[in-house]
Amino acid sequence: MRSPNIILENLQKHAKAEEYQYNRLYRNLYNPDFYLQAYQNIYANKGSMTPGIDGMTLDGFGGQRVNRLIENLKDHSYQPASVKRVYIPKKNGKKRPLGISSSDDKLVQEIIRMILESIYEPTFSTLSHGFRAKRSCHTALLQIQHNFTGIKWFVEGDIKAYFDTIDHHILVNILRKRIKDESFLELIWKFLRAGYLERWEYNATYSGVAQGSGFSPILANIYLNELDKYMAEYAQNFNKGSGRRSGKEYGKLHGRHQRFREGNRKIWHTLSEEEKRVRLKEDKRLRKDFLNVPSKEPMDGEYKRIQYTRYADDFLIGVIGSREDAEMIKADIKLFLRNKLKLELSDEKTLITSGKDKARFLSYEITISQDMNTTKTSRGQSRIFYSKVKLYVPKEKWIGKLLQNDALKIINKAGEKEKWKPLQRDEYIYLKPNEMVMKFNEQIRGLYNYYRLANNVSVLNKFYYVMEYSLYKTIAAKYRITMTQAKLKYWKDKVFSVPYETKNGTKYATFYNKGFVKMKTPLYDGVDITPEYSHLYKPRELFYRYKSGKCELCGKKCNEVTVHQVKSLLDLKGETEWERWMKKRKRKTIIVCEECHRLIHNEM
Repeated sequence: MRSPNIILENLQKHAKAEEYQYNRLYRNLYNPDFYLQAYQNIYANKGSMTPGIDGMTLDGFGGQRVNRLIENLKDHSYQPASVKRVYIPKKNGKKRPLGISSSDDKLVQEIIRMILESIYEPTFSTLSHGFRAKRSCHTALLQIQHNFTGIKWFVEGDIKAYFDTIDHHILVNILRKRIKDESFLELIWKFLRAGYLERWEYNATYSGVAQGSGFSPILANIYLNELDKYMAEYAQNFNKGSGRRSGKEYGKLHGRHQRFREGNRKIWHTLSEEEKRVRLKEDKRLRKDFLNVPSKEPMDGEYKRIQYTRYADDFLIGVIGSREDAEMIKADIKLFLRNKLKLELSDEKTLITSGKDKARFLSYEITISQDMNTTKTSRGQSRIFYSKVKLYVPKEKWIGKLLQNDALKIINKAGEKEKWKPLQRDEYIYLKPNEMVMKFNEQIRGLYNYYRLANNVSVLNKFYYVMEYSLYKTIAAKYRITMTQAKLKYWKDKVFSVPYETKNGTKYATFYNKGFVKMKTPLYDGVDITPEYSHLYKPRELFYRYKSGKCELCGKKCNEVTVHQVKSLLDLKGETEWERWMKKRKRKTIIVCEECHRLIHNEM
């Protein structure tokens, strides 16, 4: 059989031909190498070893399991299991449902995902950033910073309970426009209708896709790609004019300045030094006058623009136009979502905000600068900030993170100024000091990495100060010493650095000291790279280890091998040969023969 890589590349080649329709996709599920590729893609994911309702995990992946799945798919007896529903906390205190699929279903879903991604990813809008390779929250924010210059109104869009309300019939009909393989579509339909188990009670699913399933992100993007296409067409109809008219006041003041300079040039050689000084001062004042007003008419009714960026089910629209235009756009989108996709905009979260104020998107505050000040550039004095997009860290985000980490107590007393008190972290007292430093560093870097694009990212120095003294207090509590003693204990060469021993000698865990500088690039480069995803599926080390057919424990060559997988290397004590093998190579997988796999499970 052909390699999955070649098949996916061929699917991708036809993706941008809008009239091309895909047949015979289902037969790819008969290819054993697709299952190996799927396993390789997902085995290292967080949650890959979490059992579904059948209690099985990905441990034991091998030929027997794959052949059984293929036979069931061939005779169409394959039936996805209901997902196990659990709940994870959200930032607002509510809980988000998460669906845990069975291990077999995870493999089949991953194959479907690879196929769908090869077909649809190259056709997705460049304005969509969620759940896509080489794209992230940062690329969405940078796109806004680039495209939303001069906008007057924001429309902050939020779709109510998006993943739970995707209409199955509409979704499959969208897929049917490109895919003419009914067996493949029927398999997706089976997954959509598999239901979920909550507290061991079965619940049918008539709408929505389970968050946590392997192919829910690609299905969600395929569904909302209809909104992206609608917005592209909407912008073409809404946009008006080639540019704003010049501002009348600016033109008057600029003309006055130009006439004054022209008059100066004619008589300059006749002026005394004192007269020249007076006229230069007047020239500067006149220049300041016209630079303090917009050069273009801010509310030119003959010039309108709309900008749009989406990340998953959140989107932000920028409008150059009136508030009435923004209200109309919101109403039109609401109508489109309701009539075409059976989705509802959240009234409480879909807001219209003036560009002068701060809109919210992806936990950033976004505003349009009204700064008329000038700065010196290669072309002289210029207004480089006016009408530009500014990104900010919301104050409650970094304060909320301190409170969430139990690192800060805020004391409010009537008639007194609010006081902040860094706290010791009781949950870390039983860690070694170097482990404490690593935990604190992880949280500091995590917040900085997310807000590194913000114009006011330096505000995280306040976050850092509280975290720093929280660390000192935590170490002090561990050793029952004062905070000053804890600080001096590990203070060396103007850094806080904790020594610890390893097999390779003494190493140091240094408390974060890199500062908080605004960055202009995302964590992942390639905002507008044309998606070529075949490289994601090229065989890697695990693929070749499995295909060699050699037991990595006893060295025997055999026709059938199995992958033994553990959840974490930290769970291994190193008491058995196979544990020592995995720990030495720092691998969570070992390729073994059937006999060795039985031996491993007997020793567990």
